[in-house]
Amino acid sequence: MEQVSVVVLNYNGADFLQQFLPDLIKYSKPHTVYVADNASTDNSIHLIENHFSEAKLLRFDKNLGFTGGYNQALKLIQSQYYILVNTDVQVTEHWIDPLLLFLEQNPKYAAVQPKIKSFHDQHKFEYAGAVGGFLDSLAFPYCRGRIFQELETDHGQYEENIDVDWVSGACMMIRADIFHKCDGFDLQFFAHMEEIDLCWRIRNQQYRLACIPASVVYHVGGGTLSKTSPFKTYLNFRNGLSMMLKNLPRVQLWKIPVRILLDIVAALVFMKNSGFSHFKAILKAHLHFYLQIPGILQKRKGLKMANVNKSKYVKSIVFSYYLLSRKKFNEL
Repeated sequence: MEQVSVVVLNYNGADFLQQFLPDLIKYSKPHTVYVADNASTDNSIHLIENHFSEAKLLRFDKNLGFTGGYNQALKLIQSQYYILVNTDVQVTEHWIDPLLLFLEQNPKYAAVQPKIKSFHDQHKFEYAGAVGGFLDSLAFPYCRGRIFQELETDHGQYEENIDVDWVSGACMMIRADIFHKCDGFDLQFFAHMEEIDLCWRIRNQQYRLACIPASVVYHVGGGTLSKTSPFKTYLNFRNGLSMMLKNLPRVQLWKIPVRILLDIVAALVFMKNSGFSHFKAILKAHLHFYLQIPGILQKRKGLKMANVNKSKYVKSIVFSYYLLSRKKFNEL
């Protein structure tokens, strides 16, 4: 069994593989890098087989999404730790060492993430994780260094290790036994917020999560699905509600109707600012959520529920951001 396996899930990401895989292989040694391919139709396979033979290739015959692709790949890899890395992430020298050291020294922690900065503006944090993820009282995700679309500049203000509510799927290190104990990612999510759902289930098992800023990576973002994509909007809104119904303790389920009302407001804002496509995506997300309620309730029966929302900010991040203009993590 390997100690650490670095696993990249790829779907038509040949350009990113060409750009970022060389450093990933170089700076991950002596650990093995795996590329799990979700039935790409570009030249990804040719590229890996002919130019990156040091990476081990796992091929799937159809696109299993983020959730199914990783679940399937990690069943095939025997390792103590997994590091999941997006194709559009640039790693840095010694990036694994602080993550591994922390988990080796802290057995109560199930997963960690590095500091994630923007590849295009390397002075700023990146949207998908920044310096650690949190959930507010209505399960809206935000980050140390990023609240909604507001990205902070890195002035060294967030250099300490910190417990978090979720670690980013863009780059995370997780204990293999806990990943499998918690049944991995929920296939129903397909992509987006699946790591938050997994982290919620992990915390319900009384494990902890952390961000380790001594490890630094740079993320392009939107490499597989653009931030402006209505499908991305659909996934985020559907999966956000599904995650709440699945994981909230019964006494907190009243929060879901409140979240639905805020989603309706968001849909109207989208229609005003971005046209009908995102408005339609949110309506579709809600319809599919309602249709999935019986299945989600069935999943709840097998899960341990706990009130684990111990975020730095347990009020409404929506209220704080839009009404109080608190747009930085250290202003909360």
